[in-house]
Formats: sequence, structure tokens, C-alpha cells
Amino acid sequence: MNPRKSIVLGGLLFASLLVTSSKVHALDLNGPWATDANNCPKVFERKGGQIGFTDMSEVFGGGFIVDGDQIIGKFARCRIKARKDSGPNINLIAACATDIMLSSVQLSLKELDADSLVRLFPGMEDMEIRYHRCPANPG
Repeated sequence: MNPRKSIVLGGLLFASLLVTSSKVHALDLNGPWATDANNCPKVFERKGGQIGFTDMSEVFGGGFIVDGDQIIGKFARCRIKARKDSGPNINLIAACATDIMLSSVQLSLKELDADSLVRLFPGMEDMEIRYHRCPANPG
């Protein structure tokens, strides 16, 4: 085989392994996430076969639901426009809408384990919010 073809083929194989391995380690964000795992049944409930927020969810720390490219909060709905995984860090850019405005939001997350993450606020090193994945049937 031509040495040049071997180098190109080897490079392509290595690149495909990098892409495959980065996808394997990407955190699956789908599901309900609450600030306190013990409060999952107080934050989320099943409504008509879908997970939703209880009437008083914000009293118990609140949370959010990820469904594909949607991030759903009690008072806002966002669509993930871009995602970059870098080791345990996940950076998202989302287009969000509330009843009164539209905005673009950048979210910085850090995976602690498969069911725990931290939202980081760049520039405010001491500020973070921890979230825990809740069961699909919180009640």
C-alpha cells in the first residue's frame, strides 16, 4: 500500500475513533432534573402520560426537564441550538421563550456522575446549582 494512503487511512480511522469515543462519554441529559433528589415527587408529576411540574414545584427547589433538544422549565421553554461536550463539561446554547420575552442563553454544566450535574456560572466561581436526575415516574 502507498505510504501516503496508509497515513491518510490511519488518520481517518483515528479521527473516527475520537468521534465515536466522545459520543460514548456524552452525558444523556434527557429526563427530569431537580435540585434535591429527595424532592423529585414534590417537583414532578405525571400528567396525561407526560412528566410535568407540580403546582408548588418551585417551593421545593424546582428543576427542569430535558426532552431531546427541548429544555422545559416551569416558566420557560428552550430549544438547544448547539452543544459541545468537553470531558465532563457540557456547554449549551439555547433559544428560550417565556410568556413575555425571547432570549438566547448559554448554559455551562459539569457532569458529576450519570445522574448528577452542576450548573456553573462562568465569572462567578462560587456560584453553582446542583441537579439530580429524577426517576421517570417520580411519584
